[in-house]
Amino acid sequence: MDYLEKYSYRPADIDAKVAAVKQNIAQWQNKEVWCKSLGMIDLTSLTVSDTPTKIAAMTEKVNNFNNVYPQYPKPASICVYPNLAKSIADARYSKEIHITSVAGGFPASQTFAAVKIAECVAAVKDGADEIDIVLAHNSFCDGRFDDAAKEISDIKKAIVSINPAVHLKVILETGALGSYDEIATASFLAIEAGADFIKTSTGKIGVSATPEAAYVMCECIKAYFNATGKKIGFKPAGGVASADDASLYYGIVDTVLGSEWLTPALFRFGASRMANNLLSALEDKEVKYF
Repeated sequence: MDYLEKYSYRPADIDAKVAAVKQNIAQWQNKEVWCKSLGMIDLTSLTVSDTPTKIAAMTEKVNNFNNVYPQYPKPASICVYPNLAKSIADARYSKEIHITSVAGGFPASQTFAAVKIAECVAAVKDGADEIDIVLAHNSFCDGRFDDAAKEISDIKKAIVSINPAVHLKVILETGALGSYDEIATASFLAIEAGADFIKTSTGKIGVSATPEAAYVMCECIKAYFNATGKKIGFKPAGGVASADDASLYYGIVDTVLGSEWLTPALFRFGASRMANNLLSALEDKEVKYF
């Protein structure tokens, strides 16, 4: 399928459009934006040394956040490997703290489809209400778009059969795609296959999130919304760490999609360091809470 023709969309002047956002960045470099961005973070720990004890302690930090900082929103979710979703479920005080699990053969998506489905289902059974998977590049980059879409669709069907409210985020791994046209094609494919969010990157390869890839993805979300009336979320991740990063991606979403998307229901940051950096910018001093 030619997704770009279907949605009458072709990436154009992306570098110039990003440059324009950067030129006007001052309007998003303020404490109001940083405060809102704090509440859009998927607070992430994806290291080889993660343990149930470590993740429970991280969850306790989120539980107690508003006792220390009542003036700021807590992160939207905690993001971990699938075997650690239960550690959050057991430790969190409220289901307002969402549990995000990377699953489905993360980060390379190089395993059997049945294994991917089973891993996602197991994470949902353990309490995850948001699942982040990686687009199957072994199919997509081979031109087998139907196979790549089927994996997403099969995973979505499997997880909503366990929890109808679960959200599926599809990571495009844009740094491994060769052109803006490929990023756009992957965006539309993932959305049509059942993604509730599209996400830039895993953070596990050399090129992670870029503002150019983000701009293309947001334009695809807009084109899809214009065609269907359905809102799809956006999540930049991988190398997104500073308050200035938050301002830039916030500015892109605001510019392309508008204020309706500036909510945790439709906009997330995948980050491990950004929470402390935003707190530091908000407090005008170094903060190492998380």
